[in-house]
Amino acid sequence: MTIPNLTQSFKSTFQTNETPATFFAPGRINLIGEHTDYNGGHVFPAAISFGTYALGLKRNDQKIRFYSLNFPEVGIIECDLTDLSYQAKHDWANYPKGMIQMLMEDGHSITKGMDILFYGNIPNGAGLSSSASIEMATGVLMENMFNLNIDRISMVKLGQQVENKYLGVNSGIMDQFAIGMGKKDHAILLNCQTLEYDYAPIQLADHVIIIINTNKQRTLAGSRYNERRAQCEQALADLQTELSITSLGELSNDEFESHKHLIKDEINQKRAKHAVYENTRTLKAMEKLRQGNLKAFGELMNESHLSLKQDYEVTGMELDTVVKAAWDQKGVLGARMTGAGFGGCAIAIVEKDKVDAFKENVNRIYHETVGYDATFYTAAIGGGAQKMMEEVL
Repeated sequence: MTIPNLTQSFKSTFQTNETPATFFAPGRINLIGEHTDYNGGHVFPAAISFGTYALGLKRNDQKIRFYSLNFPEVGIIECDLTDLSYQAKHDWANYPKGMIQMLMEDGHSITKGMDILFYGNIPNGAGLSSSASIEMATGVLMENMFNLNIDRISMVKLGQQVENKYLGVNSGIMDQFAIGMGKKDHAILLNCQTLEYDYAPIQLADHVIIIINTNKQRTLAGSRYNERRAQCEQALADLQTELSITSLGELSNDEFESHKHLIKDEINQKRAKHAVYENTRTLKAMEKLRQGNLKAFGELMNESHLSLKQDYEVTGMELDTVVKAAWDQKGVLGARMTGAGFGGCAIAIVEKDKVDAFKENVNRIYHETVGYDATFYTAAIGGGAQKMMEEVL
């Protein structure tokens, strides 16, 4: 779909002749460093070329009208600038509503209502962070339409507040950070404790990153995500009886091994082990990528998946099937689940000339085991949330 098409949809939906401004926020993949973000560790995400488009026009009253081309059956969702409270009946529109509310609570002046149309080409429920993409698309739209003086990291933090305070999901900051700060052909090594970050060039040479959507729907708030977070917090509290640390991400593997006996519950011990070891793997991954050692990077991806399966227990049959099938194919350097787990997507680094065979073989194995198809996407690593100038999506 082109921007002129979206513009036309906007005009007919809201019955106006005015041309709206168009904004884009990408989705994200996380190359490695899963469930480390809320444990004070490092993550290694990258913005992708799929994302969310937001088109907006100011109104002369206090009314806000939202419409999504992805959910046309819901119709136009209306609220007032004076009442942006969460309402279950507003469904997907709670994400942009929450972002507007957080901006206003942060002292930014949003004085008029608006009409906003959204269109996303991130597969729904795939775990590529469509919610954070909507939040950041709304953020850059508001920033531009109301001339807000807001630096990008502050906006990223407000996006996280939408999840934590407004929606009640205990997610970390990685999704909004990757989407807000993304850079073309680069991944971001982010310390989730300090928000220090570094860009690493993704030089894939003869390889591509393939996203494999298991097509098993996952909902973050309804998954066992909050349970895992609580288990890690308890493990940390146990370790703090002897160690002066503020997060699991501060521990080396050796420090963890010599103090793990402090964690009373065996399951919590496994959860903490994943958080510590995965953080170490992520730092090693940055090193290997900087050296151009894609083979070693791929091996770390494989180790990451095994840890998520055995110690964190967030993979499930669909992700394990698709990742094992990927490992068994020629030309694959590494594969792992990406995102929160319990369905959603995996990623694999595959030789370009083996991609067709890879897709065919992995899908055959997956279909035989699970009973339905996976969907495959080639991930281009793109830039962060921005105002759109181009004519095509």
